[in-house]
Amino acid sequence: MDIDIAGPSRPSAIHLEVFMLRARRLVMALSALALAAGTGAATAGPVQADVGASAGAGAGAGADADARQLDFADCPSLSELPEGADPAKWRCEAMTATGHLTLGRADVPIDRPLAITFAEGRVDGEFRQVFGAMAATPLRVRGTPLSITPRYGGYSDFESNDERRGELDLTFRISGPGVPRGCSIGTDAAPVHLVLKETDPSRVVSPDPLVVAFGVADNRFTVPGTSGCGRLGRVLDKVLGLPAPAGVNGIDLDARVALRSYGEVG
Repeated sequence: MDIDIAGPSRPSAIHLEVFMLRARRLVMALSALALAAGTGAATAGPVQADVGASAGAGAGAGADADARQLDFADCPSLSELPEGADPAKWRCEAMTATGHLTLGRADVPIDRPLAITFAEGRVDGEFRQVFGAMAATPLRVRGTPLSITPRYGGYSDFESNDERRGELDLTFRISGPGVPRGCSIGTDAAPVHLVLKETDPSRVVSPDPLVVAFGVADNRFTVPGTSGCGRLGRVLDKVLGLPAPAGVNGIDLDARVALRSYGEVG
């Protein structure tokens, strides 16, 4: 349909809106085709960071934090420790980790640190923990225009024993061209559960402040199909090889943990 214009080179607002709508649809269609073919990485533009409000001490366990690494400022506050906790016998641990993640066919270098803070100690002889916060930035999935952002899934247990170094639930937010905002691997109700085993024994990196380095890994966890991805869900599942059984997936981390007693807090 011809649309009148005010001059020979000035399209109307309606004409521009129709053009932009068609352009957006074309971009989404091309993105889906690129994902299905596994060739989108060469033509994809930069992915914007999935940044939310920075979590305060213990206040944002399930929220996205910014790209900065967590530090002792993000520890649970003294008021958040269990009743009866002796601050001199409790400590905060601020951990950062890099490494590699495989979810189905998704190959994801963890080249930007994941950061987690938590508190631990004993009350009446019983070991207790309080989760603080988690921060992560989007990580690129090799061979696709996608990125995923690890997020705290609502459960953690960092008490080490002979069987494992710790346990952690995660979800993975998916971002990329045409991907709806709520698209993820795992949900708060059904997260991905990791049981991390030690691969490199602890060694002291710095005595003051005390910083300890170690390695952990898990290659036995299962991964569900995508959730909240709308019409792209089936395409994403096909491209990423999801759902994926145990033995296909894996995470390998080199971690550093800084430790500080609550008795040192002024």
